[in-house]
Amino acid sequence: MNTSLFELFKIGIGPSSSHTVGPMRASLRFVRELAEAGALERTASVRVELYGSLALTGVGHATDRAVLLGLLGEAPDAVDPAAVEGMLAEVRASGLLKLAGRQVVPFQEAENLLFRRDQMYPEVSVTTHPNGMRFAAFDGSGEVLREGVFYSVGGGFIVSAEEFASATSETGGRMVPYPFASGAELLATAATHGLTIAELVMANEVALLGTAGINRPAGEGSGEERVRGGILGLWRVMMDCTARGIATEGILPGGLNVRRRAHRLAARLTAAPAPDPLAAIDWVTLWAMAVNEENAAGGRVVTAPTNGAAGVIPAIGHYLRFVADADEEALVRYFLTAAAIGILYKENASISGAEVGCQGEVGVACSMAAGGLVAALGGTNEQIEHAAEIGMEHNLGMTCDPIGGLVQIPCIERNGMGAVKAINAARMAMHETEGHKLSLDQVIETMYQTGMDMQSRYKETSLAGLALNIIEC
Repeated sequence: MNTSLFELFKIGIGPSSSHTVGPMRASLRFVRELAEAGALERTASVRVELYGSLALTGVGHATDRAVLLGLLGEAPDAVDPAAVEGMLAEVRASGLLKLAGRQVVPFQEAENLLFRRDQMYPEVSVTTHPNGMRFAAFDGSGEVLREGVFYSVGGGFIVSAEEFASATSETGGRMVPYPFASGAELLATAATHGLTIAELVMANEVALLGTAGINRPAGEGSGEERVRGGILGLWRVMMDCTARGIATEGILPGGLNVRRRAHRLAARLTAAPAPDPLAAIDWVTLWAMAVNEENAAGGRVVTAPTNGAAGVIPAIGHYLRFVADADEEALVRYFLTAAAIGILYKENASISGAEVGCQGEVGVACSMAAGGLVAALGGTNEQIEHAAEIGMEHNLGMTCDPIGGLVQIPCIERNGMGAVKAINAARMAMHETEGHKLSLDQVIETMYQTGMDMQSRYKETSLAGLALNIIEC
């Protein structure tokens, strides 16, 4: 088990984890490696080439902006979203880019940032991941100083071509007290040691605190206190994002003229004169849509497990706190358990819409939220596994066909639907007392096989589905 909760849930900016956060991290990694090799000061120019889904929908997903920000030395979790426009405008107006904030090189996007829309992969002869990027740095005579190929594999995770070929990850191998490679192993290990899934994941996260990684919680106190504090810190970012999404009105950027709806929906729900037995569903939908409207506008979000599906987990978190009246301990159980489920998908299948369609994004988020909700409400490990299975079973085959390459239609509404499905899945599992036929492992395998069978034009390329048939909005 390589992945930490704090890598699965990581702070970034919208609108996409695989097309914005991933390319930004890859660009930043390239310039950092350039500097570590002592070649940054000798660099006279750079070239970035985007392939596959990144090339086909990169403009709508702000991949071009992300690459520039990464080359400038900005990180997704640290960049100020309010400062992004100014930084990009300066590069575009001057035709100059300061690599890693230090080395000035000429930069014209038409010449230095190339969208290879006619080529799926950086290497024609090798079938790899459809989110490929090639970076090259040159000296004053045009000689190559350094090259690098990276893949954005979903959820903001990146791997180099070498890591991809050797089936390793950027996280590397790690030692934890309770490793698990499948849902069955997760249940068996927890039963052997008399642990809930949340307790098992907590022990693993404590063991990972001293390991180099991303966004690991710092501070004082015991390991559990630090992990708990880190989880609540992520929750605060999610709440802030939800609040911004509700407070903001207007039209989302990108040219589709999609109107933000969360603000007006919140006003209607708040002003409703009489109790509505279905109001909780409306609020869950609202919370999910508010996050994804903020994501679509390029705001700060938490990948959960991706940006395109970032609204589901916080929506169910809000449901726990404000509808189910759960306490902070229940919320921590929710995140720990959801992370265990997300890790299974990340390490055994995919969370990339470009690889397996939206079943790997909103479908996985629904599965994570369903299992986490059962844990928060005091359900058993077996009920958690069942809820997670139901959450994915009824999202199988869901395509990723965003109109105009923008994370707006159908993505925003799809998060609301995914959140409501998560509640339904949790309730179905908690009412069941005699087991179930399908296991979570079987459904995860089925999801991945379905994604591999799905035609590439239905996987974040905007070449089919709604993206092709509904062109006027």
